[in-house]
Amino acid sequence: MYDKLFAELMVIALGTMGGTGVGLLIGWAAGRQGRDWSAMSRNDKLINIGLIILFTLAFTAVLAWYSLVAYQG
Repeated sequence: MYDKLFAELMVIALGTMGGTGVGLLIGWAAGRQGRDWSAMSRNDKLINIGLIILFTLAFTAVLAWYSLVAYQG
């Protein structure tokens, strides 16, 4: 019981950390990430938040799929 819960929490945690890192990195590479949050425009803030949410969901979905496939065998 605890193994399954731990695996699910690890998928969520790793997906969140990976998605946040990649979302911020892409926002920075695209020139949308500012040094100070208050100095950024509203549009840039929304784009950064959207990138973080998008990549967090993508990373979590891929990790969940992989964990399901890996534990089937």
